[in-house]
Amino acid sequence: MAEILPLPVAVAELVRDGDSVAMEGFTHLIPFAAGHEMLRQGRRDLELIRMTPDLLYDQLIGAGAARRLVFSYGGNPGVGSLHRFRDAIEHDWPHPLEFEEHSHAGMAARYAAGAANLPFGILRGYAGTDLERRTAVERIACPFTGESLAAVPALRPDVAIIHAQEADHHGNVQLWGIPGVQKEAVLAATRSLVTVEQIVEELQPRPGGIVLPGWTIDAVAEAPGGSLPSYALGFTERDNDAYREWDAISRDRDRFRAWLAEHLLTTTEATA
Repeated sequence: MAEILPLPVAVAELVRDGDSVAMEGFTHLIPFAAGHEMLRQGRRDLELIRMTPDLLYDQLIGAGAARRLVFSYGGNPGVGSLHRFRDAIEHDWPHPLEFEEHSHAGMAARYAAGAANLPFGILRGYAGTDLERRTAVERIACPFTGESLAAVPALRPDVAIIHAQEADHHGNVQLWGIPGVQKEAVLAATRSLVTVEQIVEELQPRPGGIVLPGWTIDAVAEAPGGSLPSYALGFTERDNDAYREWDAISRDRDRFRAWLAEHLLTTTEATA
């Protein structure tokens, strides 16, 4: 069953330099607190995996934590580009960044294959796009109909990190709201960490709720507001100003460095 640990301890035990790390959550429940703790602990050489790398991965890339990005859409939702991501691709700052781009459907199929312990996922997609020639996708023929299908390699991250609304004292987790691939990421990963808004005595079923049993998770950490500036349905609201302000912060290297020093690297939270 999952251990209930302080967030700094959970990150220290589960995330190692050089790991492939999937941090999922679609529009809401993005695990910002866990990502920021990784930066405080100085994690480096990470392969970052995420369907929609937004502000969190822009921050990790700009801080020099990433060597590779596997993704399906990179942008600041409703605003524009991720400028730390662009700077790494266009100018190798703070260092060169490898990347592998897929479609949303392709990434979802890869996670589902990893969760099912299959070597690859299958979908109708990629045909007629540049991605067909530039990324990890192969054509296979359906053995029943002969239809040409896209095959994509399974994703099996070293670590999956997600945020959820609540867990109980046994480490069982429940999340609800806009569904993403949190469940698949956890089931596909070797190790997993879930940050939660609160720990309760007993999980109460929620409409559309997804429950991850404690035996599928390595650690749970209570982190109220742990998805801000995204949100956790029923607990926090999305900080739209933060998303708009990030555009100007991330455009300028010096301003980004100042933001990093003020908000993260000078924080005095314990790391052990």
